[in-house]
Amino acid sequence: MLRTATIDDLDALVELENRCFELDRLSRRNFRYMLTKANGATLVEDCQGELAGYVLVLFHAGTSLARMYSLAVDRSHRGEGLGGTLIEAAEAAALKRGCVYMRLEVRPDNAGAIALYRKYGYRQFGVLDDYYEDHADALRFEKLMVPHLQPELVRVPYYEQTLDFTCGPAAIMMAMKALDDSVELNRQAEIRIWRESTTVFMTSGHGGCGAHGLALSAYHRGFDVEIYVKDETPMFVDSVRNEEKKEVIRLVQDEFIQEVAALPIAEHYTKLGVEELKAHFSSGGIPIVLISSYLIYKEKSPHWVVVTGFDDRFIYVHDPFVDYEIGKNRMDCINLPILQADFDRMARYGKTAQRAALIVRRRSTTRKRGLVKKKK
Repeated sequence: MLRTATIDDLDALVELENRCFELDRLSRRNFRYMLTKANGATLVEDCQGELAGYVLVLFHAGTSLARMYSLAVDRSHRGEGLGGTLIEAAEAAALKRGCVYMRLEVRPDNAGAIALYRKYGYRQFGVLDDYYEDHADALRFEKLMVPHLQPELVRVPYYEQTLDFTCGPAAIMMAMKALDDSVELNRQAEIRIWRESTTVFMTSGHGGCGAHGLALSAYHRGFDVEIYVKDETPMFVDSVRNEEKKEVIRLVQDEFIQEVAALPIAEHYTKLGVEELKAHFSSGGIPIVLISSYLIYKEKSPHWVVVTGFDDRFIYVHDPFVDYEIGKNRMDCINLPILQADFDRMARYGKTAQRAALIVRRRSTTRKRGLVKKKK
């Protein structure tokens, strides 16, 4: 009987795990977290009170991506088709949660599991180096569970932010790299762009990066940029309470705006909706968009992501932040599918619903200084 696991299955799950794996075992603490706190589902095959197998699937909050975190079948029940039954159950649970993509990792020497995943339509799309306890690599597999969706994606190299406050630099670096392969993605560039773009203050930590500062960084590195913001209100000023800090943010913003005004950088005071993003994307622009991270990470903080593609229902993004504390890895943050309606709700920040987006393009050889006007 296939059913959802409960905390009463904790001992049996640990015993099954120890029988099935010699390395990289989930601990009792891991299972307790998965059963009580994780954003996921643990499904078990119960054979007259004994567990013959389990599958653990995690859901990526705010997106339509699921991850098959672990699957195990007791040796005494192998060859009965139970692995396929568990995969189908995991996919059904993911689809019920609105997920359309399933991803997983598998050891390169696990030929049986690889054959099973391929049988069920999974394709390899990446490798994680030095992933397992014995330093073996992990093969990354993915399945689009709604076959009629065919996303149009661009090849945007992924870069993971290395500091809590550098999502903006990481996002603009990825966009530039997609347009010019000679751009280097490294920590030195990440920190340099942050220094150029920071608002100095934001919430209780280091300053974030607003649209104008990031646009200037991209422009000075040889790219054309368009800025889309809601209005002329300084970004992030409401994230601090101290009036002196507010004034510093305003001064920084004013300086950025003055520099933008002297350059051929188009600035639009309007919402950039999904259809407009699609149009820019189709014409060769790479959008980076400021979102509220609440729907994904349950934290009310601004966060920059890179748009990498579209289909009829979803926007796909690279998220530079990898939340290792909840079991994520870099591959979970690449080409994340987000429902277009959800993305539109995410693409605003703060009490005043600030919006910001940049469109980064290759530098036009015919563009001349002074021809770009600000649009209201």
